[in-house]
Amino acid sequence: MQRIFSDILLGWKRQPARKPLVVKGARQTGKTYAIRQFGRSAYDALCEVNFEASPRLATVFEADLNPRRIVQDLALLARFDPAAVLAGQALLFLDEVQACPKAITSLKYFHEQLPHVHVAAAGSLLGVELARASSFPTGKVELRTLQPLDVHEFLAATGRSEFRDRFGAIDSIKPLGAGIHAELIAALREYLYVGGMPEAVAAFAENRDWARVRRIQNDIIAAYRLDFAKHAPAPLVPRLVMIWDSLPEQLARENRRFLFSAVREGARAREYEEALLWLEQAGLVHRACAVQAPRLPLAAYCNRRLFKLFALDVGLLGAAAGLAAEAVLHGNDVFQEFKGALAEQYVAQQLVAQEPGGPDRRLFYWRNEKTGTEVDFLLEDSDVIPLEVKSGHNARSKSLASYGRQFGPRCLARATLLDLKADGNVLNVPLYLVPMIDRLLRLRP
Repeated sequence: MQRIFSDILLGWKRQPARKPLVVKGARQTGKTYAIRQFGRSAYDALCEVNFEASPRLATVFEADLNPRRIVQDLALLARFDPAAVLAGQALLFLDEVQACPKAITSLKYFHEQLPHVHVAAAGSLLGVELARASSFPTGKVELRTLQPLDVHEFLAATGRSEFRDRFGAIDSIKPLGAGIHAELIAALREYLYVGGMPEAVAAFAENRDWARVRRIQNDIIAAYRLDFAKHAPAPLVPRLVMIWDSLPEQLARENRRFLFSAVREGARAREYEEALLWLEQAGLVHRACAVQAPRLPLAAYCNRRLFKLFALDVGLLGAAAGLAAEAVLHGNDVFQEFKGALAEQYVAQQLVAQEPGGPDRRLFYWRNEKTGTEVDFLLEDSDVIPLEVKSGHNARSKSLASYGRQFGPRCLARATLLDLKADGNVLNVPLYLVPMIDRLLRLRP
């Protein structure tokens, strides 16, 4: 399975002023697989240690944080050649590094004392650990995030990489054509059910077995629940479960604003904010904050108390809600599930993954508190660009028109089931092209 993240890893290796690499992301997004494949293909050897599988490896970091000694002692316990690592010919991979906080701290000394050594670290709950770490080597590491596959990676993984090549050739805003468009809408329906978790995608690519995909998704959800119990502070666990379980219901409402009272009757924000933050740090949910005055930078004008909450993956959301596979086969009906929430969840996921391996992209939407009018997403460009998600073929939007009259942006954007086209000041982006919306906005005349 070829990920765009592979190119990120190669770029990291070639940097003359390379820092140790730290890769975070939710469990089972493919971090270990991607780094292993990279280490085996781009180096003479891969020297891997896993702190969860072999807890005794953490003792190597107890005496001191001298990187040369650490390499030599790890080599004794994990049975690899330290000379190859110290010569820069092998990749030292510290997996599940959140289980050894001192290993994270040691990366500072690898950067300062052994800058020629190639070292990468990854962890499933690394975001949680980094948030509470008192000695994170800020400025001494390159921090990346791996998300589930976006829809373009899904196309390539399921034997349709020629469509990605076609997307790369887009140099103007004009329709792709009825035949190509219909094929891609069909693939999009599949993605809404399968999602982007690598194991689910691989199973679907192998034999299009919908039932097997759903079993894998349910297993992943079960593993997340086990993580709650195993890794979160005990008082948070019930609240984590309640927030996670409430996601389908929250998104199914006409107004998708997240309500703590929908998690538990009478619940208050202060009782659940810590649990919500834990889920964000674990990479399991993405918060889209409301903005009333759309000015740059959006983060300075957002209201973190007024927000929508999206799951990390549309396939997992469908599994949690019990979405039947048959819904995917009924034309465009799947786009109407949860009152269009699947389409909005899909767009949120593509926007977060738009910078593969890059900094976490924050999500925003516009809401007029006086009228209750909303636009689903706001994009930061040279201007603030509103993006409305329409799950049907009727792409008209009163909210988008209202935004345009009030703020006069250089462009209005819609993500719909229609083909690519410019309609006056409105850019119509088919849902399957959302991963490249920034590029399409630059192409707009």
